[in-house]
Amino acid sequence: MDERAALQALGSMLPGPAYLAGAIAFGLVGWVAWRRGRATGRRTTTWLGVALMLYPYAVAQTWLLYALGLAMCAGLWLDRS
Repeated sequence: MDERAALQALGSMLPGPAYLAGAIAFGLVGWVAWRRGRATGRRTTTWLGVALMLYPYAVAQTWLLYALGLAMCAGLWLDRS
């Protein structure tokens, strides 16, 4: 039995490159939003930034990572001014 099959049998798999790239990208966008929100005093921007930084820890599917990340980025875009 190879290692990949053993990990799948245990329910433990490493995330793929698309997941890692999305988690890093949305985390960086979240960090920038958090910093900008704190500097300008915009609570919505601050909390969307925190959510963008932390939600990849709670989401396992790549498609859901991108769907939620894009939705929160759209929220940031709508909150701009």
